[in-house]
Amino acid sequence: MNAINKTSRSEPVFSFLAAIPIALLGGLIGLGGAEFRLPVLVGFLKRSASRSVTINLAVSLVTLIVSLITRLRVASAFPLMEFIVILIAMTGGAILAAYTMAGRLIHISEHKLEFWMRNLLVGIGILLIVEGFATIGSLELSRSSMIVQASVGVGFGALIGLISSLLGVAGGELIIPTLVFIFGVGIKLAGTASLMISLPTVCAGLIRYARAGALFDRSDMMGIVTPMGLGSVIGSVLGGLLFGIVSPNLLKVLLGVVLIYSALRIFLRRRHE
Repeated sequence: MNAINKTSRSEPVFSFLAAIPIALLGGLIGLGGAEFRLPVLVGFLKRSASRSVTINLAVSLVTLIVSLITRLRVASAFPLMEFIVILIAMTGGAILAAYTMAGRLIHISEHKLEFWMRNLLVGIGILLIVEGFATIGSLELSRSSMIVQASVGVGFGALIGLISSLLGVAGGELIIPTLVFIFGVGIKLAGTASLMISLPTVCAGLIRYARAGALFDRSDMMGIVTPMGLGSVIGSVLGGLLFGIVSPNLLKVLLGVVLIYSALRIFLRRRHE
């Protein structure tokens, strides 16, 4: 009994400390940090996968909000109107997918889903790392007509929304490469745009879980969500401040490493099971 109480008392402290470096990395790149929190929640804090998804979404929401506010205050003005069609299309596609299409993926085996996710993340990660050292180029669809931007944006947004809803992530690891390689957006602007797109996507996921009665309980709220949220505020501010001085090429390499790590984590978990 004493061991259990000691463990429960240490959870908030561990959650707070673990959240700071995760949110720092997320704020620096433009992610919610869910990919790194998931191993912490499942491995160290011993939460089930289903509970980890909703906890992850809640903490990601805090990370995204603080990171976006900090980025907008540190960096020069974000050219919102220049990318407004892309932002609206990707956001709309992501939210629509979360509500109307996610249920259909229940019939797809987890093994197949993780197989495609693993290969997709590794491929994009390698492209980003190479792009950090040598220019690959992109389709630059941001210069295309509004109809093309909207159509492609909705399609990629729907894919990202499905992944976000199923895995409990903000989706930035796919949003940023899409903006960089498909639309030709610079890596730093893509990170800021990713935060804008991820925010309503994460909110849609939380609302869906809340209506299904599948959110975290009071003990998780006090022991993990609240301290992780506080730690995420600190880390997100630090990441947002560093964002202004870190080179774009370094951000590309860093994001590529994040993607490959996420893919390997999926592979290692499957192999362990």
